[in-house]
Amino acid sequence: MDKFVVRLPKGETPKQPKSDERVYKQATIESLRRVVVIEDILRYKSTLELPEQSKENLLNALTELSKKIPSKEVLRSTKIGHTVNKVRKHPDPEVSSLAAKVYTDWRTFIEENSNKPSIEVRSDKQSEGLRSNARRLLSEALEVKEDSGLIDNIEREVFHQSSRLVSSSYRRTVRALVFAFKHNPDVRGQVKDGKLSISQLVSKYKK
Repeated sequence: MDKFVVRLPKGETPKQPKSDERVYKQATIESLRRVVVIEDILRYKSTLELPEQSKENLLNALTELSKKIPSKEVLRSTKIGHTVNKVRKHPDPEVSSLAAKVYTDWRTFIEENSNKPSIEVRSDKQSEGLRSNARRLLSEALEVKEDSGLIDNIEREVFHQSSRLVSSSYRRTVRALVFAFKHNPDVRGQVKDGKLSISQLVSKYKK
């Protein structure tokens, strides 16, 4: 391994890179504003619509949404524009201000660039079927309706923390949550009452 070691003369220190030297970071396709992952849009929508959501979660969702420009078709199919518009009436001025900015930026861009296409990334049908089954199991264990915002929020957070894959980790995490909901009334109560955040809940039982 000695041949890989750079030896310097005694008293000489390695040169440090200049502080003003430009560092380039490779961009990914998902980092582009016009590349929209539908799952992410729906996840942030679910976060914004969940009652008694914390200010931190609302600001985080709006900040992430501000980095994207959904097409008119995505806005229509997901109704994310309607959701953001409603948040403009939030009592917290910081939340309402950011929501207003996101909504205005989207509307302005759509009006000025209506002919420019965007790239949409969606889940495949098989994954959607498996996720639908996971929502059903979570709904039965938590004893709330499957179409409630709470179940949607939990499942989307599991999917997100599983790198947006219906992987073995996703399945094990869903099973762990189902078991906890069925056999731990304290956890079930905290989730229903909003005393335990969804991200903390999923992180706690992630496998």
